[in-house]
Amino acid sequence: MFLGTYQPKLDEKGRLILPAKFREALAEGLVVTKTQDRALAVYPRATFEAKMTSLLSAPSTVKEVRDYQRMLMAGASDEIPDRQGRVTIPANLRSYAGLDRDVVVIGAGDRAEIWDAAAWEKYSESSEEGFSEMDNEFTALAGL
Repeated sequence: MFLGTYQPKLDEKGRLILPAKFREALAEGLVVTKTQDRALAVYPRATFEAKMTSLLSAPSTVKEVRDYQRMLMAGASDEIPDRQGRVTIPANLRSYAGLDRDVVVIGAGDRAEIWDAAAWEKYSESSEEGFSEMDNEFTALAGL
């Protein structure tokens, strides 16, 4: 499970040093892809493959399914971290997420997410009030 918030920097070659706590789970390979929030999701390769197996079983006769499959797959990049725990973020994905040098890597359960630092700050601030209100709703849904 990916947890926490980290603030690494992208180097001049578009490489990111993965947080130490995430490296073991991502050592065998990872997939970086777009999120709907203009950030990037980083999945262990096996987790991504399992999600895609489920997604690909959805009916491709439905336009919205095809659109989602295309956007997700076309925006995905299969990567392997180097010995220093660095991974290259492809230029098209850096552009999509507005990544420059200052980034935030967050744990989001089954994935890590990479955000532009300013975008994460704005998102985090705007979501804080709703987060406290959602607690009761999600607790009830989970039966806790």
